[in-house]
Amino acid sequence: MSLVGKKFPNVTIDAMSEMGDDLRINVFQEAAENQQKVLLFWYPKDFTFVCPTELHAFQEALPEFEKRNTKVIGASCDTNEVHFAWLNVSKDNGGIEGVTYPLLADTHRQLANLLDIVDQDLDFDEEGNEVFTGSNVTYRATYLIDETGKVFHEAVNDMPLGRNVKEFLRMIDAYTHVQKHGEVCPANWEEGKDAMKADRTSTAEYLAKN
Repeated sequence: MSLVGKKFPNVTIDAMSEMGDDLRINVFQEAAENQQKVLLFWYPKDFTFVCPTELHAFQEALPEFEKRNTKVIGASCDTNEVHFAWLNVSKDNGGIEGVTYPLLADTHRQLANLLDIVDQDLDFDEEGNEVFTGSNVTYRATYLIDETGKVFHEAVNDMPLGRNVKEFLRMIDAYTHVQKHGEVCPANWEEGKDAMKADRTSTAEYLAKN
């Protein structure tokens, strides 16, 4: 079920800071109470393969998100202790040392299940017993949340597929343009390019020029 256009769940989850501090973070409140956008990205598991490349990519782009008044939060179903252990492994050994944004530790899968992003299926055997299949970790889901706590973009990748961090910056720019100017953003829009008014005349003029 898509959350686009709806409020993000108002749920508080354990988290870990880069300094090893145990935190409690409510993503909805981070956005609504602090009047900032939030990018929340889920990855399957600590100490894996594609995941550290993504965490470092978001870290490298962190100044760009901060310029856009956007807080970056990572998330998986690992524990705080596992997060902290991974934060203390160097990049050249497959670790995430140097990552400075917080990491949610949704060990009970409370939020992940609300978002329906856990790779798990429930079936029953011939005797009626519950049988769970799947990895029981999350897909690569990403949520962009505005200053009211509303989701304005979401994307879910299968586990082998790493994300394009620049695309999320583009989506934030586009949504901010809509907020400021009341215009709509056409396909492949980037900051500085023409946008349109939400009417047929403006669309026709845009298509004629492009």
